[in-house]
Amino acid sequence: MARTFEKRRIGRTDLQITTLGLGGASLAGIFSAVPADQARATVSHALDQGLTYLDTAPQYGLGRSEHLVGDVLRSRRSEAVLSTKVGRLLKPVDPAMQDKGNWVDPLPFDQLYDYTYDGVMRSFEDSLQRLGLNRVNILYVHDIGTATHGTANAAYWAQLAGGGYRALRELRDSGLVSAIGLGVNEWEVLMDAFALGDWDVFLLAGRYTLLEQTALAPFMTTCAQRGASVVVGGPFNSGILVGGDKFNYAKAPDAVVARVRAIEEVCQGFGVPLPAAALQFPLTHPVVCNVLPGPRSPAELNGILDWWDITIPHELWTSLAAKGLLAPGTPIPGGLA
Repeated sequence: MARTFEKRRIGRTDLQITTLGLGGASLAGIFSAVPADQARATVSHALDQGLTYLDTAPQYGLGRSEHLVGDVLRSRRSEAVLSTKVGRLLKPVDPAMQDKGNWVDPLPFDQLYDYTYDGVMRSFEDSLQRLGLNRVNILYVHDIGTATHGTANAAYWAQLAGGGYRALRELRDSGLVSAIGLGVNEWEVLMDAFALGDWDVFLLAGRYTLLEQTALAPFMTTCAQRGASVVVGGPFNSGILVGGDKFNYAKAPDAVVARVRAIEEVCQGFGVPLPAAALQFPLTHPVVCNVLPGPRSPAELNGILDWWDITIPHELWTSLAAKGLLAPGTPIPGGLA
């Protein structure tokens, strides 16, 4: 039986999405393989459960994720709100010469960064081809910023400012997409994005979680002022909040491990599993419209849904705040940390 999820509106648009979503990176086989049938079954199971916001990108499996998501949505398109991303074009390559990165068995492509007007338009059209669909709802600029590009970012930012943003505005204004934004791992570049113009939604991974609230100000306060929403990706900070040893895709430093243990002690005092608190925490902020984990199977998704169903007492958040485990000013039920 499908669950009933709360829905929140994207910025000032008419588009609403469920507060829990399904990220499509893990399904494409990052770090370890995911069989195609298992990936498609996970997408189908999400829809069956009433979880209808799905996110994918050309980068994920170098086209694999978009193909797999499209396989399911072609017969169920009306059930889903779908986002994908621009900024990377895929070019065919000999698999023996391919830079696979962290992807296991990606499709035979390499990626070429392109944030120009023409690059954005081509990326959008290529995604529709891979998905086998005629529309997506949300279009993000993917991984622009110094975390990805280092000193080369200035040139890529000039591409976005000089034409890429105009392409996104045209796609939205023409109704081909309903909302535009950026999908990144660093909040600082999103402050730069506000200088370009208005955006509807940002997908920010790892920077507003139970472990880390560095995006709180000035970024999220600016979102509130400018009417932009935030989708929180990576709510488990690469696995450290679900019992793993990774933080930001690398082995967690001792200070992070110690902070996680302190947070977990508070959660245990209230009989709440740490992953349940981590999953639900971001939605205590009013600009957050969705939390986006990335399960690899229907069974992993069921585990996430079990954590989602756990009621978190307000006193857990206030206890974390009192112990200095939430950043000052963090919105929590009943007030601020």
